[in-house]
Amino acid sequence: MQVRHRARVVALAMVMLVGAGGCASVPQADPGGTGGGLAPVGSAEQVTGAGASSLPDQLTGSDTKPRHREKPQPKVRATKTPKASTGRRPRVPQKSNQTRCQLGEHQREVETYLARLGGFGTVTVDGRQTDADCAAIKKFQQRYDIRPAEGRAGPLTFDVAKRLATTDVKRCSAGSGTTFCVDLTRQTTWVMRDGKVVAKPTVTRTGMAGYATPAGTYKVNLRNLKEWSNPYEVWLPYWQRFNGGIGFHETTTYLHNAGIGSHGCVNLLHADAVRWWELGKVGSRVVLVGRRPGT
Repeated sequence: MQVRHRARVVALAMVMLVGAGGCASVPQADPGGTGGGLAPVGSAEQVTGAGASSLPDQLTGSDTKPRHREKPQPKVRATKTPKASTGRRPRVPQKSNQTRCQLGEHQREVETYLARLGGFGTVTVDGRQTDADCAAIKKFQQRYDIRPAEGRAGPLTFDVAKRLATTDVKRCSAGSGTTFCVDLTRQTTWVMRDGKVVAKPTVTRTGMAGYATPAGTYKVNLRNLKEWSNPYEVWLPYWQRFNGGIGFHETTTYLHNAGIGSHGCVNLLHADAVRWWELGKVGSRVVLVGRRPGT
């Protein structure tokens, strides 16, 4: 009985020793896939997308201590990244144009005219395209229906900007009341009331060759929101007649197609036709000066 009792005690002691040693010798999982052992800090995030909370305790500052002693690892001193032989970082070449818009052949001229006109945003007159210049030019093109409105200072944008910026509103002999003014030479029109400009110069298109719109002073004698043209079989929105069959109306074609022109009428963009209608009335004065080139 005594021998059998001693054998049981020895067997129990061996089981306890093997169990304790087995827990300590099991290799740690490799969450980062680095080939064995604990994953380095951050590797689990890179491979699995896990957050910091999923990393081992000893990598997150936990107070839990390991049950076995580990040999101290030698400290590795951080090495500085060697500098280039010149002692300076290489410069990254900058692109000459990093804006949303292309540089147009009339960049500086358009910048000059837009700065003079005002109301289209910040413009720097230096002949260089910037995002601010791009936005201002695009806004200008959208206002005057210049297609495509892409912010590029091309020939049409240059032509329209020049005509508007060089229009002399004093050429219109405006008295009391409302006066519609038309500069046939520059193909612009504006509205004055009691000698003051109430609608700034905008673009227009008057009679083409053989149908020249005559200069002179007239009065609006008929108004109709939508007038039918018998000779040309087309509707004329926001019609304001002032001389025979000639009057203001919204254009029915692309206004900047200078090759076709009108048959004597003063064509307007939609927004301007509406504004002119709101400002006018029967009896309003109309003054036309100059002559359209080529007519």
